[in-house]
Amino acid sequence: MAQTAQLRTIEVAENEAQRIFKLQREAYLRDPYPSLKERRERLRALERILLDNTDAITEAIRKDFGHRCAEESKILEIFPCVDGIRHSLKNLSKWMQPERRPISVLFATGSNRLVPQPKGVVGIVSPWNYPLFLTLSPLISVLAAGNRAMLKMASNSQTLCRLLQEKFSEVYAEDVVAILPGVPGREFSTLPFDHIIFTGGADAGRTVMRSASDSLTPVTLELGGKSPTIVCDDFDVDEAASRILYAKFVNAGQTCLAPDYLFLPEGSRDQFVAAAERIMPERYPDTNDGSYTSVIDDKSYRRLRRTLEDAEAKGAKLVPLVPGATFNDTMRKIPPHLVLDVTDDMMIMQEEIFGPLFPVMTYQDLDEPIEYVTKRDRPLGFYIFTHKRARQDKLLYSTISGGVTINNCIIHIAQHDLPFGGVGASGMGQYHGHEGFVEFSKMRPVFTNPRISLLSLFYPPYTGRQTRLIDMLIKWMR
Repeated sequence: MAQTAQLRTIEVAENEAQRIFKLQREAYLRDPYPSLKERRERLRALERILLDNTDAITEAIRKDFGHRCAEESKILEIFPCVDGIRHSLKNLSKWMQPERRPISVLFATGSNRLVPQPKGVVGIVSPWNYPLFLTLSPLISVLAAGNRAMLKMASNSQTLCRLLQEKFSEVYAEDVVAILPGVPGREFSTLPFDHIIFTGGADAGRTVMRSASDSLTPVTLELGGKSPTIVCDDFDVDEAASRILYAKFVNAGQTCLAPDYLFLPEGSRDQFVAAAERIMPERYPDTNDGSYTSVIDDKSYRRLRRTLEDAEAKGAKLVPLVPGATFNDTMRKIPPHLVLDVTDDMMIMQEEIFGPLFPVMTYQDLDEPIEYVTKRDRPLGFYIFTHKRARQDKLLYSTISGGVTINNCIIHIAQHDLPFGGVGASGMGQYHGHEGFVEFSKMRPVFTNPRISLLSLFYPPYTGRQTRLIDMLIKWMR
């Protein structure tokens, strides 16, 4: 009976998704180009939802995690969304203007322009680790570009999902924005969207891409990966530790851009370990209190414990960073650890960690970490610590990744005038700011023919005159 009821619930959700898609498609066909005023109103409505419900949103996220620090939710999720909305509001009028392009010599009195037009109905599939930011950040770009949106949030984020569904229904018609609790991801991604953006794991991303291919739906994929951090010998180790450890252990390491492993100059490891052992107890004196976030669910908690046990069994040295901190099975709290002497056969070096475990390696020559990084999948983030421009350039131009932060970690994602996106195994496409507006727009090329066109001089039948003109044109263009 329970299974029958569950299947019935899924069927209802699928039907609801199809109904809303049809509704949004029809609304798009009636109004394919919302005005600047309409787009601003939709963005301001989103801003009001965030500002009026900040406490309720942070509480919903806390419940979904089991425990999530309210300050982390505010600074890492609510603030960047509000900031992103205001950036779009400030620049939207400029973004919507057609862009003039140079004209070919044969049509010198004509004109070229790129006209940004909404694609139509966009599907957004978001993960649980930053459930608000990774839902609303793409939505900001989608609405700025004049589209309609259907949102599918992670099954681990249903408290927040229900809250947002309630608040959205108060300010948005469902033919503009709709949140769909309960619809399975596979069924959602098979809808014939005009664009779909997915943030999550690589395996699920491949499934979304395969599903979207049936309707030739363009996709933006943000897939994460093992983001490297390299510290050079001219950078202060203690200062590097302070910055790296924040980025690594915020949200208990459950960040797609978190530093996944660290390379230090040989001889610096002990200093880094000592700095970590000093810094982490100051930041998280009690891992069971409000500042330290829980692992999202039992499955992830068990995976991280197995990962740590596997590393130790294969010869790694574990360095717990908070004295007296223990594993809390009830709250799913894993104390932060450094993991030393790692090898490639360990689980921790084979998969994205997505938790508060941090492998540390050393190198003698800078070419060693470069070779290590370039032989592996292209990561979503790459972090370089050096004040020397030559070393920055060497590391930058010898590797490729989604984004780069120099002398810190992750911060590039907070820059609205920089696009966010992966490459290769870490994803495809990009959004945020103007690039997000472009990603979800059809940048439509428009050529206006001049009243008098030189092309008529080259119409057939071809004679010696045309041949001479063509030859002259080619030589003149050199």
